[in-house]
Amino acid sequence: MNRREALSRVALILGGTVVGANAFLEGCKPADKKAAAAGTFSDSDIAYLDEIAETIIPTTNTPGAKATGVGAFMSVMVNDCYDEKDQQVFFEGMKLLNEASDKKFGKSFMDIDAAERKTLLTEIDAEAKKYMAEKKGEDPKHYFRMMKELTLLGYFTSEIGATQALRYVAVPGKYEGCVPYKKGDRAWAT
Repeated sequence: MNRREALSRVALILGGTVVGANAFLEGCKPADKKAAAAGTFSDSDIAYLDEIAETIIPTTNTPGAKATGVGAFMSVMVNDCYDEKDQQVFFEGMKLLNEASDKKFGKSFMDIDAAERKTLLTEIDAEAKKYMAEKKGEDPKHYFRMMKELTLLGYFTSEIGATQALRYVAVPGKYEGCVPYKKGDRAWAT
């Protein structure tokens, strides 16, 4: 084999790798752009989700869920990780939660105060627990359960949640199987 033939084979192999990778990545994108656009979150939707998350994990002596940008996290997770059926449940749930606020307080969720938000979400959480206890295997999750799970996941995997709400050691040392626990200590992130 001469040098020219070797270079052309190497170019073919590398070119195939680049084209193959591009084809693989294109295959991951939704085929229907209209379907992808239907499940997008606006800035106001993200702000709405931030307020829901802040009601679930409010600011206390540590920053709340809103400070970690959980609303944006939820939008990415719903768009990228939920199947179409669960996405529809989530989007419909956003509307239902707002309608419940309107029915109970005569205002949208964004317009009610923190105490009213807590009251509303506590009632919806009780409804979600009852629904989840009675649901059949093929039934979708309750929308509020999805929101609550994403809030907890987004918060406790964020830098603020892991380092300020939980105990955190950037580079843990040796394994210690028995560490003394004092009442009121935070859980470990690492």
